[in-house]
Amino acid sequence: MSGRGRGTAGSDPARDSATGSVPAPVLVSLNGGRGGADGVAVPLSPPDLVESALAAVAAGAGEVLVHPRTPCGRESLSPRVVGPLLEAMRGAGVFVPLSVSAGIGAEPDPAGRLERVRSWTVLPDRAVVHFAEPGAEELAQALLARGVAVDAVVPLGSEGGAGPGAEPGPDALERFLAWPVRDPGRIRLAVELAAADPALVAGLRWLPPVPLLLFGRGAAAWPVLRLAARCGAAVRTGVGDVLHLPDGRPARSNAQLVAAAREISAAAGAATAGSR
Repeated sequence: MSGRGRGTAGSDPARDSATGSVPAPVLVSLNGGRGGADGVAVPLSPPDLVESALAAVAAGAGEVLVHPRTPCGRESLSPRVVGPLLEAMRGAGVFVPLSVSAGIGAEPDPAGRLERVRSWTVLPDRAVVHFAEPGAEELAQALLARGVAVDAVVPLGSEGGAGPGAEPGPDALERFLAWPVRDPGRIRLAVELAAADPALVAGLRWLPPVPLLLFGRGAAAWPVLRLAARCGAAVRTGVGDVLHLPDGRPARSNAQLVAAAREISAAAGAATAGSR
């Protein structure tokens, strides 16, 4: 069975936001590649992840991204890890779309990743596929075939976000463009920017007509989020990406980061409306 959430994974929030009908949605990255050494704000156990997701949604998150982990803390795509975590979140009342990262960090072998996602008994609403990693096209197609929407991640402006075994950012974009997008409603382009570069974002206008999400990590996180909000794209925050608030203070929780992101998005929306 799929065990899907109540959220709609195939909408186009970026375009809705651009028309002023709704504010830019916030995707919260609950844990990313973080561990216990990154501080108390990082949820580690399944109960902590569920609690963090509920608080983030209450603060305004419209989507939740999680990196499922084994009890020893290793990222995993095993159905015995992914399924129970998704069921726990949905059972606790996390009814927004749930995303799972399906990358090298969880399974280095491309064939192994395919085998894992094809064995899932409980499906997420979306899965994150890094087009800088080998086997991305086949993985994305396998997910779509199972009814799971895809966030196609492409790093731009730096090769740093690609990870071990990945290809440089420009090659990742070329691979995405060469991949036939047959179902635009279930594919979102998630562009990771190394800096808030409006010229790079302007260059995305000629890409396939799919929803757009912009995000950065570390020092780039908040400048990129502000740029995304001004552009009407979906935005992303959470301790998986950034551990400090816009004013430099350490973040206490994912909920606090989401609240800050919502404030920035609301201010950007008001500024855009006022300039019309």
